[in-house]
Amino acid sequence: MADILIVEDEAAIRQILTMHLTLVGHAVREAEDAAAARGMIAQRAPDLALLDVMLPGEDGFSLGKTLIEMDVPVLFVTAKTGVPDRVRGLTMGAQDYILKPFEPAELLARVENILRRTRREEQTLVSGALRIDFSARRVQLRGEDVPLTALEFDLLAMLARRRNVAMSREELLGGVWGYDYAGETRTVDVHVQRLRSKIGAEYIETVYKYGYRFCGGRGE
Repeated sequence: MADILIVEDEAAIRQILTMHLTLVGHAVREAEDAAAARGMIAQRAPDLALLDVMLPGEDGFSLGKTLIEMDVPVLFVTAKTGVPDRVRGLTMGAQDYILKPFEPAELLARVENILRRTRREEQTLVSGALRIDFSARRVQLRGEDVPLTALEFDLLAMLARRRNVAMSREELLGGVWGYDYAGETRTVDVHVQRLRSKIGAEYIETVYKYGYRFCGGRGE
């Protein structure tokens, strides 16, 4: 996954951001101000920076300008609701802008979209005894190939790329089959059951009255 730098002076918000980003597999570094962030950036440039605008000392716009010049994608996370502030962040080259308070699911979706646009997605995922090669569209369980249909692979890939994130049946239906919810979510349930029969039920968890989540299997 990605190396993400969070620059936020409120400890509670840093904790929330870190919790949700690490839950889906990202590596997170935290800084409470621009000075600390610059020290971390000097050691290693992140894949993405989440910046608060109203930082003590140097503000987020100034730090963001430096990161953008380094070709580091920037997502501003701030309570500043004025249109001029949003326009300023976007026109200086930020990838996106999200306002506090935010829903974690929305933030994760914005992060995922930025990473998809700006960096290569991971080519393989290993979870327990399961190995998924996204580029080759190949799945192995304990070293043996698992024969999947094209739809089964697409469904597994969509869940696995957002591992530990609950996805609704409607999201899966639209993302894999390419059409909106029209009473057809039973299709998703049928294909999930087929996947479970082939790779093991422990890899896909049912989220009650909502959908499914790829949660990884037991190591073997």
